[in-house]
Amino acid sequence: MKLILFAVSLLFLVVGEGTADRLLPKRTKRELASPLHVGGIRDPFGSYCQRRGGCCPGRDDLCTVPYLDTICYCDLFCNRTISDCCPDFWGHCLGVEPPFIGKNRYIMFFTGQTYKENCNLCTCGKSGRWECEQSACLMEPDMIQAVNRGNYGWKAANYSQFYGMTLDEGIRYRLGTQRPSRTIMNMNEIQMNMDPQNDRLPPYFNSAEKWPGKIHEPLDQGNCAASWAFSTAAVASDRISIQSMGHMTPQLSPQNLISCDTRNQGGCAGGRIDGAWWYLRRRGVVTEDCYPFQPPQQTPAEVGRCMMQSRSVGRGKRQATQRCPNSHNYHNDIYQSTPPYRLSTNEKEIMKEIKDNGPVQAIMEVHEDFFVYKSGIYKHTDVSFTKPPQYRKHGTHSVRITGWGEERNFDGTSKKYWIAANSWGKNWGENGYFRIARGENECEIEAFVIGAWGRITMEDIWLGHPQNPQNP
Repeated sequence: MKLILFAVSLLFLVVGEGTADRLLPKRTKRELASPLHVGGIRDPFGSYCQRRGGCCPGRDDLCTVPYLDTICYCDLFCNRTISDCCPDFWGHCLGVEPPFIGKNRYIMFFTGQTYKENCNLCTCGKSGRWECEQSACLMEPDMIQAVNRGNYGWKAANYSQFYGMTLDEGIRYRLGTQRPSRTIMNMNEIQMNMDPQNDRLPPYFNSAEKWPGKIHEPLDQGNCAASWAFSTAAVASDRISIQSMGHMTPQLSPQNLISCDTRNQGGCAGGRIDGAWWYLRRRGVVTEDCYPFQPPQQTPAEVGRCMMQSRSVGRGKRQATQRCPNSHNYHNDIYQSTPPYRLSTNEKEIMKEIKDNGPVQAIMEVHEDFFVYKSGIYKHTDVSFTKPPQYRKHGTHSVRITGWGEERNFDGTSKKYWIAANSWGKNWGENGYFRIARGENECEIEAFVIGAWGRITMEDIWLGHPQNPQNP
């Protein structure tokens, strides 16, 4: 009994409209609509959230159910404001008694009770007020709204897979390419002789249309900071498919690189693309089907042990010495590349390389607004410039450029863009791809561009896979 009395003494007690009025300023951009009122919903019974089939974390203004002649909410945000929750929210969503007792409609919270609003944990303090962390979130609703209201040339969206992450976590876990060393950045660019007559570049080009069936779909790196492995494997996959004229169309395994390329590499904690190309050339990798990607289960930095080794069979060729980690796949063919080469920063030369030989790899700086990109031609915006520094951060990423195009403006001018594949899954951006301003070195995407060839012989092409004594 004493314990109960002690708990009750710590309750956050609000009676009637006076205290509810004090709650209203905490609600932002969600006003009560009749017949909802400050004391809370009138109907203590009924099936609302349960009928909807689910409850939403954080704040989701679309998480609603019809209620009389208005709507009520089934998202966790309504628990902060109380008055617009559906009648069965507490019982169905939280599994607790509703905070209404008898006719007085008491609203109760225990000191120390917590909930998470987006990426910030809120705790009910001793003063009876919610005390929330102030981290910058990866999905900031006001940033999304500012982009969509402005004339920036692209649209933003809220992604559920990013919701609840901080901006720091997004940069730490969703990118993962280390900036090349000064030595690598000083790598000589290949000399390309452009013939004005014969090298006319079309206003639009897409590798997937020139080489159907040979350009691979974007994968999803999850919370594994290994864009260094995903972009390298993707470019090598496309180049081998094009080079072999479609006789080989492997989707190479990023996991093979993540787990086995450990020389000065960090796996899911970040790595270098020059190290990835070294491994592809000297050791080789198998396909994604043979060695499938396993997202980190505990901490994003964890790296599974290497499950695939190879040995030399002469003339620089390698042969697998282990079976596929995927026991349902027996094709453990090893695919290799030649040394990578660096392209000029000239957009025309990059375009010619893509048109002649296939997609290329590019390093870019990802800013806070890139995570919310949905469609259009991306350029970094100024929507966060007036916010504190923790809302304006960037990190290094690597992607695959597959084509280019132009878009006409209303005034007759045109906007040039690159078509690029990301590694955040197909539900991000334009089916996993994004367009970004071309010819302006936007986000430094033209500063360091890489191409490479697959190590393929005519015998490989005839056989349909790399020469391997175990797979005649």
